[in-house]
Amino acid sequence: MIARMIARAGLRWMDRRLRAAALTREALAKVFPDHWSFMLGEIALYSFVTLVLTGVFLSLFFDPSTAETIYGGSYGPLRGSSVSAAYASAIELSFDIRGGLLFRQVHHWSALIFLAAIAIHACRIFFTGAFRTPREINWLVGVTLLLTSLANGFIGYSLLDDLLSGSGLRIGYSTFLSIPIVGTWVAYLVFGGEFPGDRVIPRFFSLHILLLPALIAGLIGAHMAILVRQKHSQFPGPGRNDHNVVGSKMWPTYAFRSLGLLSAVLAVSFGLGALVQVNPVWVWGPFSPSAGTTPAQPDWFLGWVEGLLRLFPAVEFRVLGYLVPSPFLPGVALPVLMVVALYAWPWLDRLVTGDRERHQVLDRVRDRPGRTAAGVWAVSLVVLLTFAASDDLVARGLSVPVQDYVVALRVVVLVVPVICGAVAYVLARALRGHPGSRLTTMEPRQIAGVLGLRRPEARRPPAPPGPRAERPAVPSEDAPDVVDSGSRHGG
Repeated sequence: MIARMIARAGLRWMDRRLRAAALTREALAKVFPDHWSFMLGEIALYSFVTLVLTGVFLSLFFDPSTAETIYGGSYGPLRGSSVSAAYASAIELSFDIRGGLLFRQVHHWSALIFLAAIAIHACRIFFTGAFRTPREINWLVGVTLLLTSLANGFIGYSLLDDLLSGSGLRIGYSTFLSIPIVGTWVAYLVFGGEFPGDRVIPRFFSLHILLLPALIAGLIGAHMAILVRQKHSQFPGPGRNDHNVVGSKMWPTYAFRSLGLLSAVLAVSFGLGALVQVNPVWVWGPFSPSAGTTPAQPDWFLGWVEGLLRLFPAVEFRVLGYLVPSPFLPGVALPVLMVVALYAWPWLDRLVTGDRERHQVLDRVRDRPGRTAAGVWAVSLVVLLTFAASDDLVARGLSVPVQDYVVALRVVVLVVPVICGAVAYVLARALRGHPGSRLTTMEPRQIAGVLGLRRPEARRPPAPPGPRAERPAVPSEDAPDVVDSGSRHGG
């Protein structure tokens, strides 16, 4: 009883100075939509929390140095070998530190889940039009968050100085060097000298645990602050309009739901870390500039870039007397063009549609066939490029020459995304014309109508002569409106 009175007095004392009670009541009464897709952002948030916690543990034992050392740990095949301090500490984390391998793998899996959640969340925003006015700023913040997370994932993946990560760094260094005029300066700024050098790992370690996580945390905070300020968007449905949000209050419904999701993310991350092996650096061995390893593939979030590098023809040319090496177009120019298109998309969409209104209610995917087709084309292109990063493994598995397989992949990457986009456009048009239909219930005649292939209706026989009531030329005002019974959820 006395403790409760003291606690209440303390809270009143704090509230008189901070005036936090009203703000807390307003926050607890905030309404969140109930649709499952709005939880994708929270999966990314909780994966980032897992990354920070496991990263703190790993940083206590990792030695970010390229200094030569003799490995004397418990992993027999490497005992007595001369390796870098970074690689030796990674092996010791995996075999000699209690819980080290678990935390290493949880950290890696959390990074993959984090990036996957951001990518799927971005797709949801794209296909439903959540980037439209007034949410262009949050779209820019989200794209920046995605790119920063990709960069931090690549840097963290490269810290261990094993043969796999060293090969990836060598590709990155060559790509930076291919930039005309300023390539050598950019490579020196990033790597601290020629590759391989003794500065790249300490420099990347500082970026990985300090600068980039702080930037990611700041972008997440800005993203959430803008979200709170502008309110949640929501899917169309009964009682939902551009002036309200229909869903569950922060307390207690949404809070307990969010805590359950946090528990699920932690359970999945630690379950994968305990049961599914990822990045076994002891298998790859220490990095050596003269060595290479197969089957060695990058993580999925970098596979599309390597797919571009593998499939693009070796084209070199000169501009104003400066040589443009072959890695520049697939490794720099095309990824930069894709990033610029992402940043500019809200304004490109506005230019095409002419829509400048403020929106609270989202589009159904079927409502914008052109946007849906563009999104499906882009997603299918990235997926195919990711598979192209494993062209040597697939060619070996199919027992075909890798060059023949690369030629076939070049055709597939150019043709299949266009076909996927065209199919998505036709399906969206057909669904938009029949609001109550779904993909699972759509009939062939609906698609035929979009393609202009619908058969003409058979002529009815003439009615027998006799008196008949005249029909009005226009529909009666008392006729009921068409009800869009399928608009409760997004397409």
